[in-house]
Amino acid sequence: MSDDELAKDLGLLSALAIGMGTMIGAGIFVLPGVAAQEAGPVVVVSFVIGGAIAMVNALAVSELGTAMPKAGGGYYYINRGLGPLFGSISGMGDWMGLAFASAFYCIGFGGYLTELLAGTVLALPTLELGRFALSDIQLGALLAGLLFVGINYIGAKETGGVQTVIVTVLLGILTVFAATGFLHFDWTTLTADGLAPTDAGYGAILPGTALVFVSFLGYAKIATVAEELKNPGRNLPIAVIGSVAVVTMIYAVLVATMVGIVPWHSLDDSVPVSQVSEITFAGIPLLDAVGVTLISLAAMLATASSANASILSSARINFAMGRDKIVTDKLNEIHSQYATPYRSILLTGSVIIVFIVALGQDLEILAKAASVLHLLVYGLMNIALIAFRQADVPEYEPDFRVPFYPVTPILGAVLSFGLIGFMDPIEIGLSLAFVAVAVLWYTLYARSKTPRQGVLGQYVLDRSEAMPDVAVSAATAASPDAADEYRVLVPLSNPRTERQLISLASSLAAERDGVVHAVHIVQVPDQTPLDRGAEQIDRIDAESEKLLERAREHAEERGATIETTTIVSHRSFEEVFDAARQYDADQVVMGWGADRPWAMGRAEQPLDELAYELPCDFLVLKDRGYDPSRILLPTAGGPDSELSAEIARTLRSTTGASIDLLHVVDDESEREAGEAFLTEWAADHDIGDAVLTVDASGDVESAIGREAADETLVIIGATERGLLSRLVRGSLVFDVVDDLECSVLLAERPTKRSLRERLFGRSEE
Repeated sequence: MSDDELAKDLGLLSALAIGMGTMIGAGIFVLPGVAAQEAGPVVVVSFVIGGAIAMVNALAVSELGTAMPKAGGGYYYINRGLGPLFGSISGMGDWMGLAFASAFYCIGFGGYLTELLAGTVLALPTLELGRFALSDIQLGALLAGLLFVGINYIGAKETGGVQTVIVTVLLGILTVFAATGFLHFDWTTLTADGLAPTDAGYGAILPGTALVFVSFLGYAKIATVAEELKNPGRNLPIAVIGSVAVVTMIYAVLVATMVGIVPWHSLDDSVPVSQVSEITFAGIPLLDAVGVTLISLAAMLATASSANASILSSARINFAMGRDKIVTDKLNEIHSQYATPYRSILLTGSVIIVFIVALGQDLEILAKAASVLHLLVYGLMNIALIAFRQADVPEYEPDFRVPFYPVTPILGAVLSFGLIGFMDPIEIGLSLAFVAVAVLWYTLYARSKTPRQGVLGQYVLDRSEAMPDVAVSAATAASPDAADEYRVLVPLSNPRTERQLISLASSLAAERDGVVHAVHIVQVPDQTPLDRGAEQIDRIDAESEKLLERAREHAEERGATIETTTIVSHRSFEEVFDAARQYDADQVVMGWGADRPWAMGRAEQPLDELAYELPCDFLVLKDRGYDPSRILLPTAGGPDSELSAEIARTLRSTTGASIDLLHVVDDESEREAGEAFLTEWAADHDIGDAVLTVDASGDVESAIGREAADETLVIIGATERGLLSRLVRGSLVFDVVDDLECSVLLAERPTKRSLRERLFGRSEE
């Protein structure tokens, strides 16, 4: 079965809901009681400081997310920026951090479930499980964990729409809770025993922040679904920054209300909101009878939402790591019936269950361990941002940039790593153990599998003479051993042309010991939501599998390695560019259609080309019986002609093709200069044995038509004319492709062009 993906279908409200829903569930319904025991009434300040640290990191997440809206979030940015060693650390840290957080959320769910069922025939008992004695709360958490893992296994995933409803309900309930709590707030209750514990004083604020920081993990989950966001350049920063700002304000108001109603040292450490609501709802009609039950149900809904979102995010991180070969991609195998990465979900679920059983009686350990691992990831993310900026990576073009660079990312890294120092030794030790496992895993397994060098390592190695020896040695030691696979992406849609496209792509990949990546983009109407399109996965899979199976057979006939992917999207052509970027393609080989955007003579869409560069080399085949045995290559120099020469050389090497070169000059007086140019150009491009023809007619289109009469394939570079000039004067490439009787291959190489060049074309020297 091929890999299956969904394209962009989450809007701004859905993205805000994903972040806010996770944070509200963790921060309000579970932690205030435990945190108040740690810090006293100044726990309100702990929450505000935690929100401030989260906001600094949210700025970095917003920049990185708009530059690289990819599945995997923080792992993806760190792996690309700092390399696979740190990618392994961040991937393991994010994954285990989510497992700790999920166990924490399940304990919160179990607490409110126990409260709800207390005194009924369904009340949960304690349970002896070998050496472990499970409390009633742990048993409830265990049931919740099994339920959430099962839900994710069968694919009833939490969509943006469902999450929006959940958050709306929660905000409504919490508004009622805050309004009634305001009537019972008493400043003397808040200050009666001092604003801070007598043994620690105000020094308890930062340890309190370390404890409650787990409440601010939800905003980063927005980045893990960035590939599914509509307009991520706009929506991702608003969602990330907005969710942190709104939730921090909610925490400050509600936690202050709670410690102003119930003395901080008496606040329940399992169900603090239910405890306070018994007081605030007393005497209010209807709420007096059902208010506490409503709070318990809301808390269970919130913690369930948080746990479910965390398990879902962990599957995306494993997917991203598998794609980079840091873990085996077998971990991400898709279930034949449910279309979910069931192995990844089962592994994550097993870890969550172990944490609930072994650590579930100490909520602080779960909360702080989750925070330590995420803080480590956030600190590395800020460093990765600096690496991208300093290396001046051409394709790093974020729509949002952090203000006050480099102060902001440096501050984010310092605050993230610094807050870890206020954790307890047991949480730090647990987290460092997972880091050690990640380093060992990279050394023994991933280093020989993953081909990707990070931006920072490449930057150091490219400037090794100017860099300190210790930096060069570190970059060399952390570099991956695997060679970067040359990847030829082939978008497939027409069974009649797939053999020809795969044949061409196989020749190109085989020359470089690379891989062919066949992508079937299934387009659904704009009126059809993508999640509904995904519901037709069985039908889509059946159709895609037929097409991709034939592609695999054609590639195997050519002796090429092939990978396959199916993408469900509202778009078709634009998705080709996204896929090329996502899979780091070196070349794209695609078919030609008279009604396609590239009929204008470039591979890019006419309007998109004003804003974007090609992600890699593009080859567009107009097939009239693909036969590469006799190749005509017209050239006037330029980057696209260089690509044409590379393709011709490859086909000569793999198929034994003959090559004829053509250069057109204006008249006979220029023939000698033209012959000298063509001879030198052929020698420079290692095709000196080609037949050289100089045409002095000055009519490029007619000359190509005459010379192509005895050829089987014409390889021609895309026109350098700009958008406006092509609209006014037409396109040479379009006319040639339309008129010739043999197959034509349009070749275009990415080049940097100014806006003027995009509009009017390159000026002629």
